[in-house]
Amino acid sequence: MNDTQLSQRIGFRVLSATRFAGGFGRLVAQTFSGFLEYPLPWRLIFQQAYSIGVESLLLVLITGVATGSVMALQFGYGLERFGGTLYVPKITSLSILREMGPVFTSLLVAGRIGSGMASEIASMKVTQQIDAIRALGTSPIQRIVIPRLLACVIALPILTLLADYVGLIGAMLVVKLEFNISYSFFYAKILETLTLADLFTGMAKTIVFAFFIAISACWKGLNTEGGTQGVGRTTTWVVVTSSIFIMIADFFLTKFFIITVFPKY
Repeated sequence: MNDTQLSQRIGFRVLSATRFAGGFGRLVAQTFSGFLEYPLPWRLIFQQAYSIGVESLLLVLITGVATGSVMALQFGYGLERFGGTLYVPKITSLSILREMGPVFTSLLVAGRIGSGMASEIASMKVTQQIDAIRALGTSPIQRIVIPRLLACVIALPILTLLADYVGLIGAMLVVKLEFNISYSFFYAKILETLTLADLFTGMAKTIVFAFFIAISACWKGLNTEGGTQGVGRTTTWVVVTSSIFIMIADFFLTKFFIITVFPKY
């Protein structure tokens, strides 16, 4: 690769990033202004929320149980060397509610629902259904973006709450079978350790994650080009981009909550 090709590639990447940042910000502004237009399409919102929640439920529950069980095993065998097995319930429960539950559930939803949203909207774009919506005098923001955004904001915290619950159950079963820690002790340690702040900070993270998942999927879907091949590229792009957004946002949100909500730590 010569210098000219390298500079062209770098320029293309910079232009693509600038176009994405501008388009993303514009879509966010249009979406928030769309909330001021009444009435909101509540029927579409609840349809999308039902679709996101029910269709992702089994996958989220299985992942939650597996995550809680694996974390209990890892912490249990790690702390067993130092005689700290009795701390497993406390560490596991805090990790699930603050980090693993919200992040893993959001990544699953980004992979399953985010890609589905993007492919659906991209298909509408390449078949000119979006243009038909505009021709009928209806805003695509009202009919497409807002229902999916609000549906994600509604469904993702609920899915995360269920994932936290089954994750704790999985951890409880593992520590009983592997380390002979009684259910009553595990339950007592959960009540002693966890606070509403732990739960609410995890739920607050999922609202931010849901925003990034929905807006990324809608923006890329509305800007898809290249026919059916473009739909495939859009799906891949949304999964990767929304996952990156989730991981970066999780770092800054964790730092913010540690400073403001959990200053003693």
